Amino acid sequence: MIPLITHPSYSYPFPHSHRFPMEKFGLMVDYLQQKNLLTQANCYRPGRIKPDVLVATHDSDYVERFVHNRQSDKERREMGLPWSEGLCQRTLISPNGTLLAASLALKHGVACHLAGGTHHAHRNRASGFCIFNDLAITANALLALNKVNSVLIIDCDVHQGDGTAALLANEPRAITCSIHCEKNFPVRKVLSDHDIALPPKLGDEPYLAQVESTVNELLVRYQPDIVLYDAGVDVYEHDPLGLLSITEEGIRQRERLVLSACQQKGVPVATVIGGGYDDDRRRLAQRHSMVVEEAFALYADK
Repeated sequence: MIPLITHPSYSYPFPHSHRFPMEKFGLMVDYLQQKNLLTQANCYRPGRIKPDVLVATHDSDYVERFVHNRQSDKERREMGLPWSEGLCQRTLISPNGTLLAASLALKHGVACHLAGGTHHAHRNRASGFCIFNDLAITANALLALNKVNSVLIIDCDVHQGDGTAALLANEPRAITCSIHCEKNFPVRKVLSDHDIALPPKLGDEPYLAQVESTVNELLVRYQPDIVLYDAGVDVYEHDPLGLLSITEEGIRQRERLVLSACQQKGVPVATVIGGGYDDDRRRLAQRHSMVVEEAFALYADK
């Protein structure tokens, strides 16, 4: 049974008119339950991340400012989300969801966090709806606990993973790869170990060829102990923040490519959902769920 990780606080009361679709996390749970892919048997609920794990990656003063709602106006603008107790609660839980997914993936071969991918968060500031960087937190924690000797982060969100690149720049055991649209947020990119900057309007065939060749090359080169896969669906052709032209079938093929490559190489993989901003929130949740569906198609009962 493939572990799926979620928490009710991920979709808390939030303005529906806001660009960030907070309800998508709950809608994913509904959809996957309807498909009988998420059940009591494989549902894991994370608790809050431990403070020492959090400040191993993020500045303690920044953490305190956020938790106690003491950010400056500039910091709030960069965060892009209105502060609330609900936001604080989910923000302290979600990074632990990714860490839990990674720990379970090491045991089961694969695990899927139904949130995460907050790759714009930096050590002492939020950015682009990202407050704490779950990918960097998880990589640092796994390495500090000696659960792994190397981590490969494959980030297929349409936006470059600048925060992840910055936070792990001095950790050679954590390899960062970002496959993104070059003409998109953030304006100032941070150098990852591997950046694949794609032109706008790129379609399925060249996109999938690039993903496949990159993932296979990195798995062979680094032979990582685990892959953290950011399966952002804002690459979708009609996503308002995307700029690439990837169809839904193209996204599904991408998930199959990445997961099957990890499976064939015997590398455990933990997935997070990353970005996706479609105004049709139910359809968006189904798009995010493709990585889970493909994980079940590849790994279930094997």
